[in-house]
Amino acid sequence: MLDFSCDYKNGAHPAVLSHLVETNGEITDTYGFDKYSKSAKEKIKKACKSEEADVFFIAGGTQTNMTVISSCLQSYEGVICATTGHINCHEAGAVEYTGVKVLALPHKDGRISAEQIERYMSDFNGNPSRDHMVFPAMVYISFPTEYGTIYTKKELCDIRNVCLKYGLKLFIDGARLGYGLMCGECDLDLPFIAEVCDVFYIGGTKVGALCGEAVVFPKGAPAHFITMIKQRGAMLAKSRVVGVQFDALFTDGLYFEAARNAIIRAEELKKAFSDKGYGFFIDSPTNQQFILLDEKALRRLTGKVGFEIWEKPDGNTTVVRFATSWSTTKEEIEELSRLL
Repeated sequence: MLDFSCDYKNGAHPAVLSHLVETNGEITDTYGFDKYSKSAKEKIKKACKSEEADVFFIAGGTQTNMTVISSCLQSYEGVICATTGHINCHEAGAVEYTGVKVLALPHKDGRISAEQIERYMSDFNGNPSRDHMVFPAMVYISFPTEYGTIYTKKELCDIRNVCLKYGLKLFIDGARLGYGLMCGECDLDLPFIAEVCDVFYIGGTKVGALCGEAVVFPKGAPAHFITMIKQRGAMLAKSRVVGVQFDALFTDGLYFEAARNAIIRAEELKKAFSDKGYGFFIDSPTNQQFILLDEKALRRLTGKVGFEIWEKPDGNTTVVRFATSWSTTKEEIEELSRLL
């Protein structure tokens, strides 16, 4: 059966897997001090044009979000995000389990705006009872968002300016960062992201790796961050497993090449649905596409192709998500078109 339900059901990019196999017999240092992790960190810093950055490898996205946010904030502080933000919806309260509260704002196509954050902070600071409230200390955004949309350079600059005004840290969840950077509407790059935010991560799990995310603190990590990774159960003893993969992904632009394939296939997928008369819930430029299905179409496709139920805007229509990945082939899109 064709499966477009998510972008991390596959294994690793062949070049990544080959690097793992080639280095498998070697004896290396543990906990991120192996030569491959060191090499990968240097390659990432070079790609970000941020030679002073601190880079860390963590096994997965939830562990990354929980560890980064809780290490940067105090227990009486909170993190602002969209109601659709991954930390608010799909991480089982992992951030709040650490004692940090998620402060969710209404979204527009998965995004929050500088104006919203400004208004929230102005209201908070003007509240005479604020000492009895959770103090906002960070803004969390996903790039791309959970709806496949992206922020423009101007939007990120505006958000950054509000963060600077109120002393908020800016954290970008880059689980699908490659897919955002490679889409046709993107007007920013890795160096810009490193310049504009306090911390972000480069997702590997969804973009060519078996597992793993690369956390980047362009201006330096919090004190004892390695200890906090360990304390939160997010550290791999054989962390070279992640380091080796990123060493391959950041050799000769493989990370971006792999991500670009997903965007090409997503555009073909959009055309396949559009040519057959299907509508779209949102105009996403990245690898996640949200299709409107009536009950008849939903029943007809169920069991023949894998997709994810997203939401039901009304009683007769269902929004479903189709996701392409670095490994999606043109033949799979052609087969989907025939099925439609």
